Amino acid sequence: MTELTPVSYRDGAVDLTALHGRPAGTVRGAVAIFPTFMNSTPGVEAKARALIAEGFAVLIADFYGPQAPRDFEQAFAAMRHLRSDPCAMRARLHASIDLMRRLEPDLPQLAIGFCLGGMAVLELARDGADLLLVASFHGLLETPLPAEKPISARILVCHGDADALVPRGHVLEFWEEMDGINADWHFHSYSGVEHGFTNPAMLDGSPNPAYDASADRQSWSALLSLLDEMIG
Repeated sequence: MTELTPVSYRDGAVDLTALHGRPAGTVRGAVAIFPTFMNSTPGVEAKARALIAEGFAVLIADFYGPQAPRDFEQAFAAMRHLRSDPCAMRARLHASIDLMRRLEPDLPQLAIGFCLGGMAVLELARDGADLLLVASFHGLLETPLPAEKPISARILVCHGDADALVPRGHVLEFWEEMDGINADWHFHSYSGVEHGFTNPAMLDGSPNPAYDASADRQSWSALLSLLDEMIG
């Protein structure tokens, strides 16, 4: 199993711990991975290892620091606190991007995210982060700070059309927001698919009822195809 090594960093006074890994051979690019609202999980780490196998260095970001949640109730509270100050949240996200750039300074920089992490990478793009690509998997699309100037990153959104957390009104608002700034965006929507479709198991190892094997494969293939197109 590919090793993911803890790396300490800070956002202001908050101590954070990311997980960093890279392939043994040639490295194609650096991918910051923003996890679910539970922070890093076995499912997210499996995606990180899959990217390492494709030749990418990875960094799994830390949303919360020492107060990392241990159960769903704590995770919802931690997420609400993080999202309560959108500017502070964006600063937290940029701290992880800055760390990845320090660890892998000479590589193309990209970011992907799942659930809360999907929202996070879209916030980074809206905030002008210098990234080639951001990819959101079952991420939230609404924002208190919509983009008002061009976004440099290409954008991939992979979305379950039955996601109760992202009603179709949010989808249309996102499309209009992206068109309003002439963003370069791809939007893949999977009919009947719910939130969390990329993760086959719950934290306790039981099957995730929202998992959809086809949407998982198709969304991951879309990411790899864009990576091949942009980086080779």
